[in-house]
Amino acid sequence: MSKKPSKAFKACLKCKALVAVEVETCPICGSKDFSTEWSGIIIVLDPEKSVVAKLLGIKTPGRYAIKVGA
Repeated sequence: MSKKPSKAFKACLKCKALVAVEVETCPICGSKDFSTEWSGIIIVLDPEKSVVAKLLGIKTPGRYAIKVGA
């Protein structure tokens, strides 16, 4: 995992959604637990048609981290 945190986004520890650092509550799952240590990104536009989204259990369009550190 990269040691250099992204300044633009942080990742939700529960659903791995990427949100702006100013966001306090995850818009996808409602969690308030985030990490600035994450790597890789998946952008899901249509979860119903995406094989990757189905494999990962993603049901809402958005940006998601592949790996999230605590």
